[in-house]
Parts: sequence; structure tokens; C-alpha cells
Amino acid sequence: MTAAVLLGAVAGLGLFLFGYGLIPRRQSLTRRIAEFDLSPGAGAARGSARLRGAEGKESQWSRRLGAGIVKFCAEQGWRFPSLRADLRLTGRSLEVYLANKVLLAVFGLLFAPFLAAMALVAGIKVPFVVPLWVGLVIAVVFFFLPDLELRSKVARMRRDFRHAIGSFLDLVAMNLAGGRGVPEALMAASEIGAGWAFSRIREALANARITGLTPWQALGALGDEVRVDELRDLASALSLVADDGAKVRESLTSRAVSLRRRELADLQGQAGERSQSMLLAQMLLCIAFLIFLMYPAVRALTGV
Repeated sequence: MTAAVLLGAVAGLGLFLFGYGLIPRRQSLTRRIAEFDLSPGAGAARGSARLRGAEGKESQWSRRLGAGIVKFCAEQGWRFPSLRADLRLTGRSLEVYLANKVLLAVFGLLFAPFLAAMALVAGIKVPFVVPLWVGLVIAVVFFFLPDLELRSKVARMRRDFRHAIGSFLDLVAMNLAGGRGVPEALMAASEIGAGWAFSRIREALANARITGLTPWQALGALGDEVRVDELRDLASALSLVADDGAKVRESLTSRAVSLRRRELADLQGQAGERSQSMLLAQMLLCIAFLIFLMYPAVRALTGV
């Protein structure tokens, strides 16, 4: 009985800490402005409405826990450049992301002992080794679940960003055909489009005016941030032929066509994979139906 009470207390404490860490905390405007002023180089990222909305949903307790984890990783020399780039793209902070991973792992570790304690209270004896190993397996699975979700979301966002770049190139080419210069055409094209991708491009171009960078340098930096090669190639092309409007139009048009062809090829490949999956599911259904039809006859012949 004592062991069951202790296991139940530990599991209950873990569940309480997990739930408390997920409760969002509302921050005051003064604190947000102070954090904005104290964070170097984060003005562009924190200035977007999407990132501000994501920060508002974060828990203060989770951020404190995540800050400690990030500090420990920095002391060990673990920088996570790829993870940081993915989180910047989705508008999430590294602190809260790591805190969620740890809290999920702790919850998974305590889940199996909690069930074992409930079973022990109900009179069902379970060996101590079983919930321990089950808890470890669940903890590992829960620890890597945010990574799978993040990769799926980042892949979808980068695919949408490439689609937006194709439309952006067409808009820039039309503005250049209307007699505008390259910087004006880029800004006008970004203001026409809607969506988060055009918003990021518009922010990068607007910040380039303030910081004194050229528009293609800003686009190249944005391409490095979101890790989209097409945007970096566009910045390189614009930096080479910025003074020749005709060549720019031809280059942008050809790039837009190649992007659409690549996207169409990807969609056709995805459709083919889904067709194969549906064919495999149909074959499994047919095999199961044949077994269902043959089972009575086989049982009657064998007399089993």
C-alpha cells in the first residue's frame, strides 16, 4: 500500500507540473517592450504579428524552464542551427519548444507508473520492471513527437513559400514591364500578394530600407533564414543583373516557369504515391474478403 501511495503521489505531481506548464500566462505590455529592447537582432522577427501572437500563447513557466535548458545546451556547445531555422520559420521560440519536449518526456515517463499504481490499488499486481520500461519507451516516443510535428509543418510551409515565390516572380516581371525599377518592382509586387509568405517578403524589403541594405541582399538573408534555395537564387540573380531590366524580366519569367514545373512534378509524384497506397489498401481488402469466404469451406473440409 505504501508503494502504491508513493507511486500515485509521484505520478500526480508529474501530471500537475505538466498541466501547470502548459497553462499560458498573460504578459504586460511593459514587459514585452522591455524584452523587445533587450533582445539584439530580433527586431524583425519579433516585429511580425504572427510571432507576437505565438509568444502570447507561450507559458512564462515554460519559457523559464526552456531558458535553463538552452543555457545548458549552450554550455555544452550544442547550437542546433537547423532547429533554430525551422523554429524561426514557424514563429516559435527555442526555449518553449525544448521545454515542451522535456515536459512531454516526463509525462510519458510517469504515465506507465501511474497506471501501475492504479492497478495496484485495484488489486492487480504488476512487476516493477514492466511499468519502468514501458515508461521509458513512452518517454522516448513523446520526446521525439514535437520533432515529427515540426518537420511536417516546416516542409509544408516551405512548399507554400516556394509556391508564393513563383507568383512573386510573375508580379515583379509585370511591374518591370510597366517601367518600374527593380527595387520599386520588388516592393510593389510584395504589397500586391497576400499570405504569410508575402508578408515575410514585404517585411524583409521594408527592413532593407531602414538598415540600408539592397532589396536583393534582404531577400538573400530571408532565403538563408527560411532555408529556401529558390529565394537565395533569386537574390543572386538580381544582384548580378540589377541594372538591366530586360534581362531581369526574362530571368524572372523563366524562373517562375521552372518553379511551376517543379511544383507540378512534385504534385504528380505525390498523387502517384497516394495511388499506390490506395492500390495496396484495395489489395489487402480483397485478400481479407477471400479469406473470409474461404474460411468456412476450409474448416468444413479439415473438420477443425
